[in-house]
Amino acid sequence: QVQLVESGGGLVHPGGSLRLSCAASGFPFSRYAMSWYRRAPGEELAVVAVIATNAGATHYADAVKGRFTISRDDANSMLYLQMDNLKPEDTAIYYCRSPYGSGFWGQGTQVTVSS
Repeated sequence: QVQLVESGGGLVHPGGSLRLSCAASGFPFSRYAMSWYRRAPGEELAVVAVIATNAGATHYADAVKGRFTISRDDANSMLYLQMDNLKPEDTAIYYCRSPYGSGFWGQGTQVTVSS
């Protein structure tokens, strides 16, 4: 059974940092590129960052380039998103996604950036 469990969200002031984690199980994690998405209030789901296998190539949405860093720990089937210099517009529910099979999503973790 595939499971993706996000954690690490919370309330942070503008300029602050958070580190999101996604614990994966039930599929060969190291063989798949992994992604973070977010859904902001009133907006559609959007990709935030993608990381290839072997901690290779990464891709970021323009809105987060230079502030967010995606990484992975294949030995422990973990995906991370380090978010620095957070802005109010980063407020959203953040999801990790695996393309395994038909695609799987975690339950999401809420990030709120507010003063």
